[in-house]
Amino acid sequence: MTHALKFELLHKDAKTRARRGRITLPHGTVETPVFMPVGTQATVKAMKPEDVAKTGAEIILGNTYHLYLRPGEDIVREAGGLHKFMNWNRPILTDSGGFQVFSLGKFRKITEEGAKFKSYIDGSTHMMTPEKSVQIQHALGSDIIMAFDECVEPNAEERYIRQSLERTTRWLKRCKDEHDRYAAERGGESLTLGEGCNQVLFGIMQGGMFKPLRKESATQIVDLDLPGYAIGGLSVGEPKETFIDVLDDCTDYLPQDKPRYLMGVGTPDYLFEGVERGVDMFDCVLPTRLARHGVAMTSHGNLNIKNAAHQRDFSPLDPECDCYVCRNYSRAYLRHLYRENEILSSMLLSEHNVHFLVNMMKNIRDAIEQDRFSEYKREFYGKFGDF
Repeated sequence: MTHALKFELLHKDAKTRARRGRITLPHGTVETPVFMPVGTQATVKAMKPEDVAKTGAEIILGNTYHLYLRPGEDIVREAGGLHKFMNWNRPILTDSGGFQVFSLGKFRKITEEGAKFKSYIDGSTHMMTPEKSVQIQHALGSDIIMAFDECVEPNAEERYIRQSLERTTRWLKRCKDEHDRYAAERGGESLTLGEGCNQVLFGIMQGGMFKPLRKESATQIVDLDLPGYAIGGLSVGEPKETFIDVLDDCTDYLPQDKPRYLMGVGTPDYLFEGVERGVDMFDCVLPTRLARHGVAMTSHGNLNIKNAAHQRDFSPLDPECDCYVCRNYSRAYLRHLYRENEILSSMLLSEHNVHFLVNMMKNIRDAIEQDRFSEYKREFYGKFGDF
C-alpha cells in the first residue's frame, strides 16, 4: 500500500548518526530534524496560529484525549477537521492519548480491551480502546495519527514492561486494522496527497529502560511496515544518563528510510542528543510552559524575566535572536508585563521560546548538511551553559 507520506533522506552527518531529511504530507512539507510545538487543545497556548507560523514552525501537535473530552471529535469533524477548526493550514500530528491516560495514575485502569479512565473535567468514566483512538483521530483529520499505546513508569518491573509492550503491539495491530478499514472506505491511501485517506499511522516503541525489551518491541512494530515509528516511554522521569543510554540503541532498531519520532522531548540538550542518534521528529510543551512562568530560552541559557536585574534593562531577550519579540520589545517591558499579570507576557514569551527551538533546529539542519553537527553542538553548549 502506498502512503500519504513521503520521506526523503537528504544527508547524513559524516561524524555522527545525525541525519537531514524531508517529510511531505497532505498539508505541506516538513524539514527534519524538526521540533513540533504542542497545541494540546487545538491551540499552541497563548499563540495565534499565524504567530506560530511566523516562528517557522511547519507542523504542530494536537491531543486525542483532550479533544475527545472537549469539545468532542464530532464538533471538530463538523467544523471541517482540526485544520479548519483552529485555522492552521500546515501539517498536524495527533497523539493517541496513551501518555495522558498514563499520567492519570490511579484514575485509570488498563485492560486488554483498552484504558478505562475518569475525565479530569467532570469525573465521568470513559473507555479508550485502540479502535476508538483511531476513530477520533480520523474525525480530527490530522496528517499523522499515533497508535494507542501503554506508557509505563520508568521504574516498573521488567515482567510487567514485557507484558505491556506485548499489549502495545496487539493494540497497534488493532489500530492498523481500524485505520486500514477506514482507508479502504475512503478509497485507500495515496502518494498524490489529495485522494482517498490522507492520514498515516505511526507505531510506538515501548520497553521501558530495558534494552532487550526495546529491541523486541521494535522488531514487533517494524514488522507491520508502517510509514513511521515513534520512541515512547523515554524522558518520563528517568535520569539523563539512562535516557541517553537507552536511546543510543533505539534508533538502530528502526528503519533508515522512515521517520523516527522521539516523543515528549523539548530541552535543547535532549534535542541535540536525539538528533545525534538519528531522530527526526520531536515535540514538547516546554517552550510555552516556561513562557507562562516568565522564563525565556536564549542562546546563553534560560533567562528568568522576573529578576529585578531586568527592571531597567532595555536590551532584547536574546541579542542573537531575530524573532519578532526580540526585534520589538525589551527585557524591562516584558518584566513589567509579567509582574502585572498581563496576558501579553505569555503571548510574547511563548512566541520567542517557540522561535528559539524552531530556529535551533534549523541551525542543526544546516550543520548536518555541512558535516559539522558535532562542532555546532559544542558551540551551542559552550554558550548555553550547564543543563
